[in-house]
Amino acid sequence: MVINQFGITPDGVIINEYTLSNSRGMEMKVINYGCTITSIKVQDRESHFENVVLGYDHLEDYINSSHYIGSVVGRYANRISKGRFLLDGKEQLLSINSPPHHLHGGTKGFDKVVWSATPFNNETGEGIDFNYFSADNEEGYAGNLNVYIRYLLGHDNDIIILYLAETDKPTIINLTQHSYFNLSGGKENILNHDLIIHGLHFLPVDELMIPTGEIRHVNGTPFDFRSMKPIGRDIGVRDDQLLIAKGYDHNWILTKEGDELSHAATLSDPSNGRILEIHTTEPGIQLYTSNTSIPGINNTHYPAHSWLCLETQHFPDSPNHPDFPSVRLEPGNQFRSTTILKFSTV
Repeated sequence: MVINQFGITPDGVIINEYTLSNSRGMEMKVINYGCTITSIKVQDRESHFENVVLGYDHLEDYINSSHYIGSVVGRYANRISKGRFLLDGKEQLLSINSPPHHLHGGTKGFDKVVWSATPFNNETGEGIDFNYFSADNEEGYAGNLNVYIRYLLGHDNDIIILYLAETDKPTIINLTQHSYFNLSGGKENILNHDLIIHGLHFLPVDELMIPTGEIRHVNGTPFDFRSMKPIGRDIGVRDDQLLIAKGYDHNWILTKEGDELSHAATLSDPSNGRILEIHTTEPGIQLYTSNTSIPGINNTHYPAHSWLCLETQHFPDSPNHPDFPSVRLEPGNQFRSTTILKFSTV
């Protein structure tokens, strides 16, 4: 493992970049600002290595970004309607950072804080253990929350992401990893990528991107990814949900039993043979096809649909939908979640 200084925050904290590698030549770079993955280099069918995630060269770009690029987001990933919900009958008021809603943890969520980092290596690979203490009432959330995240790059070209958290008051929690993927290394957009999502239902949203409460079957809709198909095949269909989001920005309900680790999705690029399989213990996965342009390096911009996110998670706005899987965490219990990103070629 190689450790280099990546930058210094405005308040003088040194941020390090950790370069992890495995026995097959795969490489992953991570910084302790936001637990951010800055690079994942994997090979194609011709054994050419390229970075398949969006990343920046300078800390300032991450500090100034509002796109959660490569980071862990929380305390609550995705949206909470108007930043309000009831907890034990008492209204909780969160910060509003995506008016009129609370998004991805608030104004200064887990993507904008410095985490302590402890590198390690063992027979399975190289990794980093991260820790962050989120104080009671941070961004409006109840309880002192201790959060632990492990990234492990294994020798089978898999990235294992483990999440663990403990609280001293009843609270809510929903964590995800927010990397933007493009298996062509960014040379082409993601519309010709093929995708499978193992879910029979998705959650329609209203005009403000909040789940309506309906659970809609994918059959006969552009949201049917039960069989492999190009992402661009149906993205331009005149469908009310695609028009609202300007593409895909929706949560699928995964076909699985409880919190078992199961296969959620497979993404592939037929042009170069790269494949990404995602396994998770989470009940849902959000496909976001970067439906607006994203700032790049050197004052450039990536057009819409240049990258995509596949965010394993609990459902958006769950605290306001009692019939959704619970996101409540009690003192004395542990929040645990696992997501595995496995790369291969064909």
